[in-house]
This record gives sequence, structure tokens and C-alpha cells, in this order.
Amino acid sequence: MKKWIFPIFLVLGVLLVACSNDTSAEGEQSKVKVGIRNSELRTWEYLKEQAEEEGLEIEIVNFSSAYDPNQALIEGDIDINAFQHVAYLDSFNENTNSDIVPIGTTIIAPLGLYSSKYDAVSDIPDEAQIAVPNDAPNWGRALLLLQEAGLLTVVDDFDGNGGKDKIKENPKNIEIVPVDGANAPRVMEDTAGSVINNGVSLEAGLTLKDALIHESQTAKPYINVIAAREQDKENETFQKIVEIYQSEQTAEFIEETYKGNYLPTSITLEELSTYKEAYSSN
Repeated sequence: MKKWIFPIFLVLGVLLVACSNDTSAEGEQSKVKVGIRNSELRTWEYLKEQAEEEGLEIEIVNFSSAYDPNQALIEGDIDINAFQHVAYLDSFNENTNSDIVPIGTTIIAPLGLYSSKYDAVSDIPDEAQIAVPNDAPNWGRALLLLQEAGLLTVVDDFDGNGGKDKIKENPKNIEIVPVDGANAPRVMEDTAGSVINNGVSLEAGLTLKDALIHESQTAKPYINVIAAREQDKENETFQKIVEIYQSEQTAEFIEETYKGNYLPTSITLEELSTYKEAYSSN
């Protein structure tokens, strides 16, 4: 019997070492996989350094537009993600019967109307084509921006989601062309203008200064969030990462790095949950 004692303790020792790589001495998770998109890579590289000082290891998983980080979260390939605004998250949950929840707010990345043909909104002719992101929340967001620009009016019972049936008045007979959000910069040459998400525009070399018009106020539906699975919303390690993101030091880094294209936005989740009220004021 004695000759089995050493192998058994050896196996137990290996298991204990393996477990200690992902948990701290207090039993908390010490390594977190975060799914992001490339537009915020510099922010998360900064956060990774800050987290190391807190004894946390962040592994950045950078997804292309071809794969939704929400799906990776559902499948357990990552622990949390940070790439979307809350309206997009709610739409994803509704369409997929998922239970991903926001655990902290991060930034707002203002949406803009860009054009390679015209220098002002007033120059856009009648019956012109304008491209918008084809996912329902960003399509709706684009319609609100075009309403602010005076090009159209949305329906009275507008719910924030886009669609051609959500346009009440269109005096210039603008043709709305829905396209994949990642391809919005590419269609600028073929349209009068393109409504482009901030992260996508940055990747295409565009800034808010290049936009004919852009969102000028912090709108709750479009505040970006760090998200987790429902069962992980109280995870202390994830909450520490939220705290690091919402620190004054991180806000200063974002402001200096992105030159105003990303606006640090920290509000409570309770306040964020009332975002649908914003539609009634538009």
C-alpha cells in the first residue's frame, strides 16, 4: 500500500498548483479573459497593467467583426466582454433568449454621419442614399441622428430599434441603405453619406472632427458596458476590473489617448436601467 502514497500525493499536488493559477489565496479568481474589439485595445492594454498592480491577470481576447463576443461569453470562452452599448446588449438577449447582464459602464462612443462627397448636411441632395448599420439598435440610433440632422422624423411610438417602417416623415426622400456596421466606411464612396459607429470609424482612420454631424450628448441607451453572464454579476474579481475601468486614472488615459472620440461615462446600473425613457424625449 505504501508505494501508492507518493503518486497519490503527487497528483493532488499538481491539481492544487493548477487551481492556484486561476484563484488567489482568498479563493478569488485571479485571471480573467476579456473579450473586446480592436477599437478599445489600447484601453485594455492599459487596464491590464493596472490590474497587475492589484494582483489580477487580464487576458485580452480581441475579436474581429466576424464573431460576436457575446456568443463567446455564452459558450464560456471568455469571462466578461466590453464592446457594446446597453441597447445592443438588450437586443441580443431578446433575440437569442440569453441572460448576459451589464456589470459596469465604461464609455460612450458617439455615432457620426460621414461623407466623402459633401461638406455639410445641407449639401445632401434629395433622394440621396445614406447607409446605416443594419443591426436594429444601431439602425435606430442612426435614425435618431438623422432626425437631429433634420433629414427625417421617426414615428411617435419609436422604440429605439431601426427599420424603414420607423420613419414618419422623409421630406427629402432619403433612401436608407442598411449595411453591416463594419462595412459602413467602405460604402461612403457609393452613397451620399454613411452613419458609422465610433469604433469602426476610428479603425477606418476617421475621427469625430470628420463627421458632418455626431451625437453631442451622453445618451443612456448608447453607453458601453462591461458585461458578464447573469450568474457572474456579483463576481468580486469582475467588480474589481469595473472599479479599475471607472477610476480617474483610466478616464484621463482615455481622454488623452482618443482625443475626445471616446467619452468616459460612469453611471450606476440603476440609472442605466432607465435608458428606455430616453426615447420618449427624442
